[in-house]
Amino acid sequence: MSQLLIAQRYAKALLQIAEKQNEVSGLKNELNSIVGLVHSQPDLERLCLHPLIPPSRKAAVFDEILQAAGASQTIRRFFTVVAKAARLNLIYSLFVAFNELVDKHQGILAAEVASAQPLTEHQLRSLNESFAARTGKTMRLVTRHDPDLLGGLKVQVGSTIYDASLQGRLRMLRTRLLSA
Repeated sequence: MSQLLIAQRYAKALLQIAEKQNEVSGLKNELNSIVGLVHSQPDLERLCLHPLIPPSRKAAVFDEILQAAGASQTIRRFFTVVAKAARLNLIYSLFVAFNELVDKHQGILAAEVASAQPLTEHQLRSLNESFAARTGKTMRLVTRHDPDLLGGLKVQVGSTIYDASLQGRLRMLRTRLLSA
């Protein structure tokens, strides 16, 4: 079974727990903090990712760290189960899968925006409103600068790409001229 699929199953279980406790946003924030802590501490990251540390030892040490960090009982129990199942190495995939599930649960759609130049707040707001109207969902825009674009932008929503780049327009023009 693929690592991503396993992480998605754990993420789905955590979301179900969060919904039952009416703590979806709280657990999301807590998970984000824990993943940030793991990422910022090389020793803690090695603990999570190293395959030769016995799962029971990982579970005990990670639980102590979570307790010291003030993590909730729910998160501590969840990670104890994950660590004892020898799946703590999936912490980053689990984080991504959980955030995607929460977004889907809350009706939020993520879009990746690649632009030739950094976008202003006004441009981002306008783009967000335009795609929210088109999809009927709340949008979360993730922007990145793409120096390969000469001008314009590309927006990817799920598997659909909206190409408003200069290269895209030139390609469309070329196709029209060649087919005429």
